[in-house]
Amino acid sequence: MNPWLFLFLVCVAIVLALWIPRVRLKRAINAGFPPAWTAMLEQNIGIYRRLPANLREQLQKLVLQFLHEKTFTGVAGLEITDEIRVTIAAEACMLILNRGSDVYPGLRYIIVYPTAFIARHNHVNEAGVVDLSAHNLLGESWHNGKVILAWDSVLQGARNFSDGQNVALHEFAHQLDNENGSADGAPLLVGASSYRSWARVLSGEFAELQDDTRHGRQSLMNHYGATNPAEFFAVATETFFEKPEQMAGHHAELFAVLKDYYRVDPREWSSGVD
Repeated sequence: MNPWLFLFLVCVAIVLALWIPRVRLKRAINAGFPPAWTAMLEQNIGIYRRLPANLREQLQKLVLQFLHEKTFTGVAGLEITDEIRVTIAAEACMLILNRGSDVYPGLRYIIVYPTAFIARHNHVNEAGVVDLSAHNLLGESWHNGKVILAWDSVLQGARNFSDGQNVALHEFAHQLDNENGSADGAPLLVGASSYRSWARVLSGEFAELQDDTRHGRQSLMNHYGATNPAEFFAVATETFFEKPEQMAGHHAELFAVLKDYYRVDPREWSSGVD
């Protein structure tokens, strides 16, 4: 084959490989948001009706993109329905409103159990011995592009958007945390000053939560956040979205840092949520 023709065909193949997915995505988004899906969000997402119109419209487009790009799989007898897909996608996309970025580019698969599931993991103890432990979980976020969720817990957390407990927000916060390649409680930020502020505020709040946990004191944030910095970020995210007034009042710097990162102020729509 003529080398110039070969080079031309390679270039054409590359252009098509880049262009076709974009066309398909644009078509999926432009297809519009079905009214039945809007009804699902109004029923299942506790604060959906209170969102400003521009955020509702933005959320719908993000959901359409999420559903176009991610694969849902039901296990333990669970059949994946539109309600499951749309509700989980909306919870995930609440975290990326106003960001103008890709929709969880490293995430490919959403695995859904009907209820709490058993996860088995290997752990190396101080003696170097590998132990296999099993835990009942409501959700997991993996580095290899998977999120695992218990549907009944997702639905409970979505409908009660004021108790500070939301497994979907928690696990998708872990996905954001891991976008820089390391789940360490510090997601991708803009500029060195942002990282300095983030480290100062979150490390201080993390230490405070650890101290509260050790001494059995009540805290606005779930004590599970004292486990490590990654869990603290995920728990703080749940609290930021579900108890924004309380966080702003009692943890003002933490609220401000998270508000800058998430680019929304949940106080604007949370007042009076059941």
